[in-house]
Amino acid sequence: MKRRARRWAVVLAAGRGERFGSPLPKQYQPLLGRQVIDWAIAPLLAEASIESVLVALARGDRRFSRSRYAGHARVRSCIGGNRRERSLANALTQLAGHADEADWVIVHDAARPCLQASDLRRLLAATARDRVGGLLAAPVSDTLKRSTDGKRSQETVDRRRLWRAVTPQIFRYGLLQRALSICLERGKAITDEAAAIETFGLRPLLVSGAADNIKITEAADLELAAAILRARRRR
Repeated sequence: MKRRARRWAVVLAAGRGERFGSPLPKQYQPLLGRQVIDWAIAPLLAEASIESVLVALARGDRRFSRSRYAGHARVRSCIGGNRRERSLANALTQLAGHADEADWVIVHDAARPCLQASDLRRLLAATARDRVGGLLAAPVSDTLKRSTDGKRSQETVDRRRLWRAVTPQIFRYGLLQRALSICLERGKAITDEAAAIETFGLRPLLVSGAADNIKITEAADLELAAAILRARRRR
């Protein structure tokens, strides 16, 4: 009898966050009494169908030990890399022997503290029978401009088919591992997992998610995240 595909989560937390402008990495910044990374992990642990959460950390990281989830029974950690694709590849190697080829891997950014449980459930439901997998994304609503010199607008870009990719993103373990191997062999840097899958000519499913699933990049983003989370508490 064929075993049902399981789900595993990977949280990418090896980034240094140079643009944030602080010696304390953005994933460890305080946010409403928790660290940013704790907000990112919480909805994954709340989803009972996820077997475990594997956190990819920078080499020598000792800050994660202070996370409220560092000792959780379903949370483990591994050493990441200096680029996104290397961190994820290391995490997938750690999952070898646990995850099967057809199992699902859910990848989330440690610096995204505003993921809603309802969006995660929508992503899991939408991709459950999909042959490729998919990602949470939000349709672009702003007017977009293209510039050739970075100073002046050359033209307005048609936004009707443009989406802003966020995380989590979910793909089969074997497929994601092979896609990352190709990217690493070619020296191709990726900014999200869907980009790796697209190297096979595959088309990941776009699952509409909340526009406020923001990523902490600059200090001002912390204030915005705090406002988003406070507003949810009042609902």
